[in-house]
Amino acid sequence: MIRVLLVQKLDNKSFAEGRKITLKEVANSTGIGRATLTRIANKPDYITTTDIIDKLCDYFACEPGDLLQKVKR
Repeated sequence: MIRVLLVQKLDNKSFAEGRKITLKEVANSTGIGRATLTRIANKPDYITTTDIIDKLCDYFACEPGDLLQKVKR
């Protein structure tokens, strides 16, 4: 299973910038629906698209491998 490390990336960005970053802010910046971001953050098995991964990589200035993790079931 592939897991999206959205919460970890969000925590790291919040810490680096010294402020709280909300999913609403990420949604507004990326064009990804807040409900979709909530599902990605809360459901480890949520299936998403490469388009969303691409937008998140742009937002977090990272590569897909920094945002995705393969985990055993």
